[in-house]
Amino acid sequence: MKKVAIIIAGGSGQRMGQDIPKQFLNVGEKPVIMYTLDIFQKHCDIDGIIVVCIDGWHEILRSYVKQYKIDKLKAIVTGGATGQESIKNGLKEATRFYSDEDIVLIHDAVRPMVSNKIISDVIKVCEEKGNATAVIPCTTVVLKKDNDIYSDEIVDREHLYLTQTPQAFILGEILDAHKEAENKGIKNSVASCSLYITLGKNIYYSLGDETNIKLTRPGDIQIFKALLNTEKSDWMK
Repeated sequence: MKKVAIIIAGGSGQRMGQDIPKQFLNVGEKPVIMYTLDIFQKHCDIDGIIVVCIDGWHEILRSYVKQYKIDKLKAIVTGGATGQESIKNGLKEATRFYSDEDIVLIHDAVRPMVSNKIISDVIKVCEEKGNATAVIPCTTVVLKKDNDIYSDEIVDREHLYLTQTPQAFILGEILDAHKEAENKGIKNSVASCSLYITLGKNIYYSLGDETNIKLTRPGDIQIFKALLNTEKSDWMK
């Protein structure tokens, strides 16, 4: 059973407020997406990488891939109008290289702090359960929003997990899920795990981490820079 990483880099990053897509922003003289690709490149269980890339940036990505020696790259495909469509484009491309029984890991290009431990655990749970999504506990008070002015209700955080990527699936099964969603008119599911749940399927938990941040707004870049320059203290377990 082979494992392929599909890296989703199809967004324009409007909330970042920059002139170029956030996945191509340089941090520490290196594009964000190359931190992400390098982690999957070096993971011993990852057989190949497919990148779903924003249109117009394919050749720039290819030059970076060559520069940083990402030799596991199998293909670059163009993203779709929605995240769901972008993921489907990556999955279709994966069928050129992999069988229905292989495992696909779907990961945001703008989560460059994903660890080997997280990748290994999502693979392990997927092998055991059939799918896996990296999650972390919710540790803050969550207010239910009914308007933009006030709230009078909280959501019990004991019943909440925050999802991350990677999310792992059996290739043939997630392709079937996308076909089912298309037949039911589901067109803009925000993530693969939410697509599964919308279709009445179970999602199984795997290990996430608070440091596995998603770069969405300018402040996230500052956090990323700090994490890059921070070593774990010896006394921490």
